[in-house]
Amino acid sequence: MPKMIVSIDEVVIKEVQLTKDRTTLGRRPYNDIVIDNLAVSGEHAVIHMSGAEVVLEDLNSTNGTYVNGKAIKKQALQNGDAIEVGKYKIKFVGDNAADNFDKTMVLTARPAAAAPAAPSAVLGTPDAATGPKAAIKVLSGAAAGREVPLTKVVTTIGKPAVAVAAITKRHHGFVVHHVEGGGNPTLNGTPITSEPLPLKNGDVIELAGTQMQFVQS
Repeated sequence: MPKMIVSIDEVVIKEVQLTKDRTTLGRRPYNDIVIDNLAVSGEHAVIHMSGAEVVLEDLNSTNGTYVNGKAIKKQALQNGDAIEVGKYKIKFVGDNAADNFDKTMVLTARPAAAAPAAPSAVLGTPDAATGPKAAIKVLSGAAAGREVPLTKVVTTIGKPAVAVAAITKRHHGFVVHHVEGGGNPTLNGTPITSEPLPLKNGDVIELAGTQMQFVQS
């Protein structure tokens, strides 16, 4: 099944399977692929799927839609095409094509059947076999007490289209920065911006109404 892999600054934000004849993309929340950024029009583009053919059409967006660096109005997509919408990059993966991105992983603890899940984390880069070891421990909500190891080079935490931050594993330690959405994410009460902030054992991240603690061994 074909899909679109949305990323910014090489951090994967979301992965969307194309299951409908018409899939919309834009800033407004009713779109099938929501990108909450002012550079993206409310109804930016639409993806038409007919059999094995997938066609991307720009909906007269303010900043345009680009495929492989060229502005397009309407174009059939090929496996591996790189789409640019504002600052976001979207990789088109054709039907049955293999790719190196991991699936979406939801950090979830369900002590009861009706308990809601914790914020999702989209893991977009290969495992990092070396370097420091750490985890994120959920402090609030139904998933409180859940601890998830940070085994990937980049882990994005939060809720897509609401608030997303990325934790990056480096040789000397871990850093966190804001990726998209509002939600006023903070690190020990200090706003998290697009500039990476170093993490240390015991730091508390608050994002989309959930508190998480960075734990490093």
